[in-house]
Amino acid sequence: MSTIAWIGFCQSLFAAILMFTKKESSLPDKILSGWLVLLSFDFLSCGINYEIFNRPLLISSFLLFNPALYLYIRSLTRPEFDLKWIHLLHLLPFVFFGVYTYIIKEPFLLDTFFIKDKYFLFRLSFALANLVSWSIYNPLSLILVHKHRMHLHNELSNIEKNENLGWVLAVAIFYVVYCFLALIISVVVFYSSDINQLTPHIYNYFTLLIFIYVISFYGLRQQKVAKHLLIDEPLIPYKNSNLSAETKAKIKQKIITYFEKEKAFLNPELSMDVLSESLKIQKYQITEVLNTEIGNNFFQFVNHYRVEAVKNMLADPKNNYSIEAIGYECGFSSKSSFYTVFKSITGETPVTYRNKIN
Repeated sequence: MSTIAWIGFCQSLFAAILMFTKKESSLPDKILSGWLVLLSFDFLSCGINYEIFNRPLLISSFLLFNPALYLYIRSLTRPEFDLKWIHLLHLLPFVFFGVYTYIIKEPFLLDTFFIKDKYFLFRLSFALANLVSWSIYNPLSLILVHKHRMHLHNELSNIEKNENLGWVLAVAIFYVVYCFLALIISVVVFYSSDINQLTPHIYNYFTLLIFIYVISFYGLRQQKVAKHLLIDEPLIPYKNSNLSAETKAKIKQKIITYFEKEKAFLNPELSMDVLSESLKIQKYQITEVLNTEIGNNFFQFVNHYRVEAVKNMLADPKNNYSIEAIGYECGFSSKSSFYTVFKSITGETPVTYRNKIN
């Protein structure tokens, strides 16, 4: 366990330095750098506990990881977010329980956790604080990422990896699973006398070490998301729409006519802003019609046209373009997005489709 602690301390501190010195560092980068510094201290305290007390003390990395992940995601997905001193209150439970644990030197032992001694209320408060932290920050983090990704699908026809925050969503989902497993392991160890009492603690810091490698690797690659791609207002509830059925039908027809006659989907820079300007229709009205009348968001609608155009070019025996060139010709901005979208719609890669029709 000491080895994991010292590796985690070195890796966290090294990653924090890399993030802090990152070229064109943004607010999310600074938050991630501070988060990694705090994680390095968490690993340091863990290592010191084993060296001095020969056992872990009652300190929770969850009380740090939960709010830090939320603040990082919020800084990535909200244009109005600005880190203020008041946001440090999110870390107050982590600091309070950490400091008080060192004062009383309360160990992390599940077999004595619920014994009603003079520190029973402290341990109970500690457990409740972790449960509350999980139940509040984890859903908020997932909601923020999900809304951002849905917003992009209503704004852009080509979405790059830097913009969709897929790695952040994967981390948030995996973290929720990790928390549930930590709870299950703790319950199993509590009721079993054959399993090492330190198993939950080892599991916690070993998985946390993996998280550090992941968030530091992707955090260094993550670029600042353009402000116009961030959600700055709540999604309009379509059930309270002011658009009549006749107005929706007219807008729908305008959209389809524009795409079929003007071949707007061939423009790789096509966005909701461009479409709204071309049709002289408000963005929220186009979004509503696409989602309620056509049954697709903007991203899906545009790329269905692009995929059909690709299929037509692949079926043309006189076409000598490479598959990648066909993708670019039909409006896709990168090979990876072309292959991903084509397979999601047709169930086949462009290569498989071409071989089949030939």
